[in-house]
Order: sequence, then C-alpha cells, then structure tokens
Amino acid sequence: MTTPAEDPAPAPPRRAALLTGLALTAGTLTAGTLTAGCAAPATPDAARGRPHTTPPTPPAAPSAPVVPPAPAPRRFPAQPSEITHGPRTNPPKVALTFHGQGDPAIATSVLGEAEKAGVRVTVLAVGTWLDEHPGMARRILVGGHDLGNHTLHHLDINAMSQTEAAAEIRGCADRLKRLTGSIGTWFRPSRSPRASALVQRLAQDAGYPHTLSYDVDSLDFTSPGAAAVTRNVLATVRPGSVVSLHFGYADTVAALPDLLHELDRRGLRPVTTTELLS
Repeated sequence: MTTPAEDPAPAPPRRAALLTGLALTAGTLTAGTLTAGCAAPATPDAARGRPHTTPPTPPAAPSAPVVPPAPAPRRFPAQPSEITHGPRTNPPKVALTFHGQGDPAIATSVLGEAEKAGVRVTVLAVGTWLDEHPGMARRILVGGHDLGNHTLHHLDINAMSQTEAAAEIRGCADRLKRLTGSIGTWFRPSRSPRASALVQRLAQDAGYPHTLSYDVDSLDFTSPGAAAVTRNVLATVRPGSVVSLHFGYADTVAALPDLLHELDRRGLRPVTTTELLS
C-alpha cells in the first residue's frame, strides 16, 4: 500500500527570517535598477533648495547718432534772388562757404578744424560726390553746418540748355532729398560765381528762392599755399561777406587755423549763411 507524499515541514523561524530578508533585498535592487533606467522629472530650483537665478539681460545695442532734421530752403524777403553778401551791419558776421567735392578725408579735416574753433560753415555739395560718399551728408549735418546744392556734375551750368541745366539742379536736389529729407538750404551755380537769369529761374522752379554767390574768393583751388589762402581772404573780407573756399585742397585745411584766428582778431564771427541772413 502506497503512502501519499507528505507536505514539507514548515521552515524553522530563523530560516524563514533569512528568506524574507533576501526577498526584500532583491525587490529593492530591482526597483533601483528600473528607476535608474528612466529619466527623472526636472525638479525646480526652489524644490532643490537652491535660489532661482534669472539669465543676465544682454547689454542694449548702442544707439545711432541723432541726425538733426535737414532744413529746407528759406526765402529772405530783404535779399535779392542772387545773394553775394549779407548785412554789413553789427554784429559783424561772415559766412565761410565750401564747394563740396574732393577727397572726403580732407573734407572731414576741414570740418574738424572749423568745429574745433566752434565755427559752423556752409557746404554746397556736388551730386556725384554725394553718390560716391553718401556718409558726408550726415557728417555735415551732424556738425551743425548748412548743406546745399552745387549741381549734379559741376559743369558750366550757364552754358547749358534749359533742359540740361534743369537736370543738373534737380539731379543734385534729388540726392540731397534722398539722403537728408531736404533739397538743401542753398543752391550755388557751378563753374561760375554768378548764375544766369535762366539758371536763377530754374533754381527757383526747383525750390530754391535764392542762388548763393560770394564777394570774397580765397582762390584756394589754385593751391597757392596756406599763407596765400589766408591773405586772399583777409584782403577783401568785410562784415557780411560770403567767402568762397573748397573741400579737397590741403592748403585750405592748413590755412584754416590762422584764418579763423585772424577773423576773430578783427571781430568777424564766422557763421552759416542761414545765420548770416537771419
């Protein structure tokens, strides 16, 4: 007669405790392995006990220099259509006017010498020169100087037909308008100190009430030397004079300090043409 197998006897208490401990340890290791294999959710800085830091704000970009609005031409009722000089009365003032053409480095030096002495001048710019050096329009205006029109190509405008002359005046006016928002404060004819009746009329049609001539010629464009430039101006300058000078000539830059000193010694204050007539 076969006897059924008997159930195993229960484990002694010490052995049961050991088995239980091993099971718990295995479960803990398994749980740790699974946790390590998963990405833990991000914990805020405050929850981790660290202060929250805000990324630094990048420095603001430097602002561009402010360019004053370019003035438009003005009518001076007491002045003729072609102006050669201003009032001969007190306080005695003169206008230094520059034909705007030539090496921009020399032009910048001329402006710098004037500004160093606290002087503002009038620049009559050639249109093609502005095409080549458009930054000069900003440089002139930022310095507080007058900026005007000296035709597009600096040719003999009085010898041109009506159509050609009008194109020379309007061509430079268009460039000034595009660069500065204004056609410029003044128009000066090219290759002649005086404008013909036709050129005066065409300038008025383009928006310039006056053409600007001069009564003192420095002859600096002949490169006579700095001392001669100064002598040429001082020989004929008077209160109210409009002086013709040029960018692009080293003699002009070299002459300016002595010329400005001598004008000051004579009590003649250089100003823009607009200020001279205002």
